[in-house]
Amino acid sequence: MLGFAMKSVTQTAMGSIFEDDQEVLRFRKNHDTIWSEIGKGFLDGSIERSPTRKKQYENALLEMETILKKAIKERRGKNPGRHVFMDSLLQGNLSDKQVLEDCMIFSLAGCVITANLCTWAIYFLTTAEGVQEKLYKEVTQVLGKGPITMEKMEQLSYCRQILCETVRTASLTPISARLQELEGRIDQHVIPKETLVLYALGVVLQDITAWPSAYRFNPERFEEQTAKQNLTLLGFSGSQECPELRFAYMVATILLSVLVRKLHLLPVKGQVMETKYELVTSPKEEAWITLSKRN
Repeated sequence: MLGFAMKSVTQTAMGSIFEDDQEVLRFRKNHDTIWSEIGKGFLDGSIERSPTRKKQYENALLEMETILKKAIKERRGKNPGRHVFMDSLLQGNLSDKQVLEDCMIFSLAGCVITANLCTWAIYFLTTAEGVQEKLYKEVTQVLGKGPITMEKMEQLSYCRQILCETVRTASLTPISARLQELEGRIDQHVIPKETLVLYALGVVLQDITAWPSAYRFNPERFEEQTAKQNLTLLGFSGSQECPELRFAYMVATILLSVLVRKLHLLPVKGQVMETKYELVTSPKEEAWITLSKRN
């Protein structure tokens, strides 16, 4: 899923340079080094206690910047064909530094969020046969034997419910941070303006007062408007939804629509999935599934 996500993100964000698998492999090597330190080393401070790790991180960051600068140069002032994320940034009269940083953030976070949303969605579908069959009926009804399009994607409402419930059940992003724009107050505590506030999303997403049977995977709960509003308030949909997550929803929708039309997704007997909570939640070990062809 990470390899699939990286090919999707890099080509959509930065264009044809990443149609070369060697460029994707270089990107992945540096991505893994950078993301592992963002997700751990900076949170617990351990990177500062390890000169070797810090040097590896800085070298990977430098090489990543070189790759992105090459992509910027290729896209700027040319007619590169298919429009990509970087083109929108370049059209916005941003500096090369800002374009580079925005592409860096989108690519780093986009790959991990997309990969883990796809991983968890497929895993949860193997545990819920009824959900999978309902998705299959929706996909065949909306798409028939034709390809998926942006217009038809909007009609896959049950698929979106599955992805929303995947985000919630897996606590896909267990923490987020926002800068306090105005002075705030919680009971007797004053939160000064421009304070960095961390939100414990992983706690809220499993709160039984907001989500009945909170630990059960149940896409039906998102038929209710209140459930959709709860997710919107947390920044997982609506106007506050981050572009990386919006992209992940799109890629996951395409993936599921292709898979369920051709295959039954089945569990591996006795597999117990343990969760690793970092900036993006992932399985502690590889998730395995079994498959059978649909008639």
